[in-house]
Amino acid sequence: MSEKNNRGKPTKTLWIIAISLLAVLLIQQIPIGYYYSQPGDATGLQEIITVEGGSDLEEGEFYLTTILQSRANPFLYVWSLLSPYRVLTPEEMIMTENESDEDYHHRQIESMRQSQDAAKIAAYRAAGASVDIEENGVFVTQFVDGMGAVDVLEAGDLIVGVDEQTILNFTELTEALSEKTEGEEAALSVIREGEQIQVDVEMQTFPNAGEENGQPEDAVGLGIIYPVNDRTVTFDPEVTIEAGAIGGPSAGLMFSLEIYNQLQEDDITRGLNVAGTGSIDEDGNVGRIGGISQKIVAADQAGIDIFFAPNDEELGELSNYQQAIEAAEDINTDMQVVPISTLEEAIDYLRSIA
Repeated sequence: MSEKNNRGKPTKTLWIIAISLLAVLLIQQIPIGYYYSQPGDATGLQEIITVEGGSDLEEGEFYLTTILQSRANPFLYVWSLLSPYRVLTPEEMIMTENESDEDYHHRQIESMRQSQDAAKIAAYRAAGASVDIEENGVFVTQFVDGMGAVDVLEAGDLIVGVDEQTILNFTELTEALSEKTEGEEAALSVIREGEQIQVDVEMQTFPNAGEENGQPEDAVGLGIIYPVNDRTVTFDPEVTIEAGAIGGPSAGLMFSLEIYNQLQEDDITRGLNVAGTGSIDEDGNVGRIGGISQKIVAADQAGIDIFFAPNDEELGELSNYQQAIEAAEDINTDMQVVPISTLEEAIDYLRSIA
């Protein structure tokens, strides 16, 4: 009898292990309404960015820094408690109302595309190189549920006019609608599938106006969100960025520095490994981003010498630079953290290094 029991024990143990593993896998799939993130990598930009005929004499290198992000599950929830650099963020702070994972991913990719355009333009202007911009209108991408546009416009529509006024970009669209009131209609000229059509959209008050995006409580609009300027930008010499699946706008500053450096005869890296983060606009202004503490950790692990952080103290809250300094002190890094507000400041800093 004891011999039979001994033979049955391994089978029973295997069943316990299998059921336990299945339970763990199932528990991990339970959504808990958070996104999880942790330090990612520092990625060199020489292999990602190519300026035709540009300099390839860099002794050091520019790097973008990333964070790894996914929907949280119970396992990641517990895992995040073990380090201040593993962060849980409520879903509503990342995604808009009724936005799907696919919509969010598309928004991040589109944000990266716009960031690349701005980075190229800022770098070429700083280097005195040739850039030509032809604006064509405003692409519709997503809608606010319950507002006028959702039943009249379609994703992919290109708005080229309002009330017989030509519209070339989002700024012009906003100005053309600025005097309209709730209930008034805007006559839009729209290109849809290659054909220009006319549609009327009723102006309505934005839901939760005043609570987000700094809107006045009586703010009215068409009900479109994340519109994209459609334009043709020509660079001389040509430049390409192969960023793969990296999304969001936070690599803008580092893209600009790498492009600028390839347009120069000298090497502004000064033989150092230089990383950083920050969005950038076409005028070279550097903007605030998220996850900078985690990016400090990623840069330190990659042996970075200098890290550029957005200096946004004017916002009246803990600035990106202050967050970066706190993280740098916490992990006791030798990396130099430098505050900058513009692309020009970053270039000047590197040129000042003997």
